[in-house]
Amino acid sequence: MRILFGCLLYERKNFMKDCRTNDDSALHEDGGACPSGSRQKWYAVQVRTGSECITARLCKSVMNQSVLTDCFIPRYERMRRYQAQWHQEYPIMFPGYIFLITDKVNALYEELKHVPRLTKILGNGVEFIPLKEEETELLAAMGSREHITAMSRGYIAGDRIIITEGPMKEMAGQIRFIDRHKRIAVVQMEMFGRKLDIRLGLEIVKKIV
Repeated sequence: MRILFGCLLYERKNFMKDCRTNDDSALHEDGGACPSGSRQKWYAVQVRTGSECITARLCKSVMNQSVLTDCFIPRYERMRRYQAQWHQEYPIMFPGYIFLITDKVNALYEELKHVPRLTKILGNGVEFIPLKEEETELLAAMGSREHITAMSRGYIAGDRIIITEGPMKEMAGQIRFIDRHKRIAVVQMEMFGRKLDIRLGLEIVKKIV
């Protein structure tokens, strides 16, 4: 079962100033560290695409923080060129999804009843099911302390893609498409119990024929 409801947008510290610019500093004083503890579980949460920030801020204001251990949105680093300059950006990795961590899932459910901007809850009506352990480990390994997946770098040798730096170094075989101009790679990964194509930042520094 997957739970679908609104929650808190986790935004990265020191980058930008509000939701429109993907600020990730305002909602967590602890820098976004994921707490340790065997009972902590990660849950995938869905909101309407484009409303992640406003729903997240609403949840932050009404939810008991003793119940919600952490709530965040995985993002990825990319470079985008406009106005004759390259700009660093941090798009959402899974548009329409946010993630929360709790060891009190039943109490969390009660807290979510106070959030008016929820979408819906899917499940069998018995229990919430957390992310699989391998899914949690993958997100944790890819992301930084702030849940930002850094840009990778590599080169093309014939028909092979060689990743020399960054979190995609172990994922070369999963790359499905590269846009060298936009410095983006489409990577297939297992998440939410199915295979998804996600975008990650990738700079190809050279091509060897």
